[in-house]
Amino acid sequence: MKVKALSLLSGGLDSILAVRVIIDQEIEVTGISFVTPFFNAVRAKRAAEHLGIPLLVIDFTEEHLAMLANPRYGYGRNMNPCIDCHALMLRMAGRKMEEMGFDFLFTGEVLGQRPMSQTRQSLHVVARYSGFEDVILRPLSAKLLPETKPEREGRVDRSRLLDIQGRGRKTQIAMAEKYGIRDYATPAGGCLLTDPVFSKRLKDLFVHSGGFPLRDVELLKTGRHFRLGPRTKLVVGRNQGENRVIQDLAGTEDTMLRMRYFPGPLVLLTGDEDEESLRFAAAICARYGDAPPGETVEVALHSRGAVRYVSVVPLDPREAEEKLL
Repeated sequence: MKVKALSLLSGGLDSILAVRVIIDQEIEVTGISFVTPFFNAVRAKRAAEHLGIPLLVIDFTEEHLAMLANPRYGYGRNMNPCIDCHALMLRMAGRKMEEMGFDFLFTGEVLGQRPMSQTRQSLHVVARYSGFEDVILRPLSAKLLPETKPEREGRVDRSRLLDIQGRGRKTQIAMAEKYGIRDYATPAGGCLLTDPVFSKRLKDLFVHSGGFPLRDVELLKTGRHFRLGPRTKLVVGRNQGENRVIQDLAGTEDTMLRMRYFPGPLVLLTGDEDEESLRFAAAICARYGDAPPGETVEVALHSRGAVRYVSVVPLDPREAEEKLL
């Protein structure tokens, strides 16, 4: 019977090359990619199409957010729990492998390429923590790693696997030339959890919400964010596109603010509201609009189906910076 394998496919060069190495052994490959609010499968879909393989796309937002709140192996430099995230992907891919009758899993990981998640110890921990350690193959570094079940059983020819290690990319680039691969994503890109600004906002959300409400996570991707109090926050659109996103994500309990007579941003006030926070939000709205500096202007407050107007002076930029996330 033909051997079938399931490949974690990110769309990066390493994952593409790993698929080519396995296909060269006449093994039938299907890709699997995961999506959350922090990363998508756009690059994986493009890679699967180029490789000519089917792709399973799994939304594991619920499981990922639960893990993100308390990762067993902690975070990286920002809010990126890479070890726990990779283990979760492999755990879910392993279940899919068993459900659909694949013979083994493989990834494009390279020994020593990333200082946190691809050390020898980290690769071992990720595989063990996933629960599928003996059927996870890393074709690009397999000769430097312990033999796996598919190799022992002869489903994969270990002699035709590779021994790449380290952060250099010369070998992979040469392989890409050999295979005619020209369209591939840059390494270590695509995950918002590695972005310092987004991570700061996400950490603030966790501190004040005790979790990661999905609507609030989506809001973190757009606009300027201001923390006014433990349960009070502002989101300010920077352009028409962001204004539309904010409007789409607004809830029935939120307050929306716009300048009455001048162009300006859409401002969303969420959480606890009092007169002080409402006036501060209005002053922020005027600060980022086209109101004349220092002049009193009117801002419309839309809340629970009603609208009222307040007169404010645009906030001093230094005061705004103090609360900017």
